Amino acid sequence: MILAVCALLALAVAGCGDSDDSSTTSTSEEAASGKSEAAKSESAAAPSKKPKVTVPDGAPPKQLEERDLIEGTGAEAKSGDEVTVQYVGVGYESGEEFDASWDRGEPFTFPLGAGAVIKGWDQGVAGMKVGGRRELTIPPNLAYGPAGSPPAIGPNETLIFVVDLVAVK
Repeated sequence: MILAVCALLALAVAGCGDSDDSSTTSTSEEAASGKSEAAKSESAAAPSKKPKVTVPDGAPPKQLEERDLIEGTGAEAKSGDEVTVQYVGVGYESGEEFDASWDRGEPFTFPLGAGAVIKGWDQGVAGMKVGGRRELTIPPNLAYGPAGSPPAIGPNETLIFVVDLVAVK
């Protein structure tokens, strides 16, 4: 009885930061064992606050740089998965934020590895685990290149994103 109450309390705490009505319901047996696939992919507690992005000193890197700020514990994102993220994007040179899913109050979902996003995201989100937060510093050749994405992103701009992996399906 105590084990069942503890398992239900743990599930309730894990779900506190998620206001998404599409969450799945698991049986008490799955909840007690912690082995529900939905729990692995959707219930791992992702960071719940918009991060502040700091641009490092020095020249921008020429290759993709990944730095895990928080190691996730849920399902691992791999090519072919549908992933849901929260993110903040900042220009390396300007230090100015140009986009943030947090400001829209809605995470962003895309098929990983399908070319639906910039190459730096397809490469940099792969391998993350649900609940993780990763900083991606993306050179122009893996971002928007010489064309940029006017007016927010200039030509050949290096970008920094802090990405929180919310779910993997």
